[in-house]
Amino acid sequence: MHFGWYILLFIAAGGVLAKAGAWAVHSLLEIARFLRWKKFIVATILMGFLSSLPEFFVGVTSAVARKSELSFGNIIGANIILLTLVIGIAVLIGGKMKIKDRALQKSMMFAALYALLPLLLVIDGEVSRGDGIILVLAMVFYLRELFVREKQVEEKFLSKEQGADEGFKAFFKNLVIFLLGLILLIVCAELMVFSAGRLALAFNVPLVLIGILGVALGTSLPEVSFGVRSALMREKELVLGNVFGSVIINSTLVLGIVALISPFRIYDLPLFIDGFIATGFVVLIFLIFARTKHEISKKEAKFLLFLYALFFIVQFFLK
Repeated sequence: MHFGWYILLFIAAGGVLAKAGAWAVHSLLEIARFLRWKKFIVATILMGFLSSLPEFFVGVTSAVARKSELSFGNIIGANIILLTLVIGIAVLIGGKMKIKDRALQKSMMFAALYALLPLLLVIDGEVSRGDGIILVLAMVFYLRELFVREKQVEEKFLSKEQGADEGFKAFFKNLVIFLLGLILLIVCAELMVFSAGRLALAFNVPLVLIGILGVALGTSLPEVSFGVRSALMREKELVLGNVFGSVIINSTLVLGIVALISPFRIYDLPLFIDGFIATGFVVLIFLIFARTKHEISKKEAKFLLFLYALFFIVQFFLK
């Protein structure tokens, strides 16, 4: 197959993956409304897990195919996108975003720390099963802290009142859509990993770089879509919860499972160093903005968008 077909396959699979992720996110969000789960749970746990499904399936698929470095690059790129593009676009659409809630502030600090954790573990040039165990345990620790705080929150995530029959029909419909979305996620993740491997060979490009730039954009579209919808609905707590939860889950659970399935070495150390510097700089800038008056302003959002544009240009054109 000519490499042009692999490019088309990669783009098509990424587009369907993003759409399937959006379906899964929307349908389970409606299920959460029907079951009247707490808003705090929806914002910080449910949306984080849901919108990380594309990264999870790409990670597991790449690990089974012995291409785990693709998942590593995907996670680096996705985390940078979450803290720049997603937050930046949401603020420009919905106005400045306040981060005064103590639970969100604590989740923000976890997200900042955990975004750097995988990169620190790779300093020795490999991601081992021991590293995978550390990452999964870090996720367990975060969930423990989260559920301790969750008990103090009472606000429910409610939808408009519906009759019992109408509500159950909607619940069943969303459950079917969610399951179909999962199937599409699995298939498209397989196609993206396959085509990414072929493109890496055709262009002599490291898989990690394809993960950082190409795969990350595709797997992050559900977060971008959800961020835009939440900003328009003035549900800014959901945007922040989704971003922080996704960063934490990507960096711990997803990469941890990948490492347990298929440990791998980092052969292109300059790319790793670039990823470490870029992630560290983005995290630092985001924390400075968030801690200043405990909000992200539109001016700061524009700078975050500029940071991602600069990161993309450097990675794409100067490598």
